[in-house]
Amino acid sequence: MLQASGPNSKHRAIFFDRDGTLILDRGYLSSPHQVEFVPGSLDVLRTLQEHGFLLVIVSNQSGIGRGLITENQAQAVDKHFRAILAKNKISVAGVYYCPHAPDAGCDCRKPEPGLLLRAADELQIDFAQSYMVGDKASDCRAGVAAGCRAVLIGGTPGAGTEADGCIHLSDLRELPVFVLGCHA
Repeated sequence: MLQASGPNSKHRAIFFDRDGTLILDRGYLSSPHQVEFVPGSLDVLRTLQEHGFLLVIVSNQSGIGRGLITENQAQAVDKHFRAILAKNKISVAGVYYCPHAPDAGCDCRKPEPGLLLRAADELQIDFAQSYMVGDKASDCRAGVAAGCRAVLIGGTPGAGTEADGCIHLSDLRELPVFVLGCHA
């Protein structure tokens, strides 16, 4: 189901921000024990996977660049995050993190689209058939800059997100109905 159909075919994907979107945002996670999934997020991931979408995580992890957490701590959190997904039979095609501080000037920190572009190149993703899902305006802007449909989850839309082409859903559990409705 996840195989592209020809040599030039590309996959459709859902790019997810991690903290605040799939797991509770508890600041700079330094311990695997801090990982707690947002209610319903595992079901959402499973449903989208069953409908043929690649699942890709793209996350700013500036705590590393700020010196607030170590690379090893971030890797331990990621390993635990992935283990929970695997235990729930959820396969993630790729996980991409930006470890840089906000003032580093990199092209991988959202709202820049660098993480998405790298993932799309490595995983053969078709942006026109893909979505970027997150809880911040920077997630939406990264998705739009890459050529995806962008979806903001929860809260109040940030200034300019609708103007940027971002769809607002109040709860992550609404995502499968929205996405599958667009691909019906």
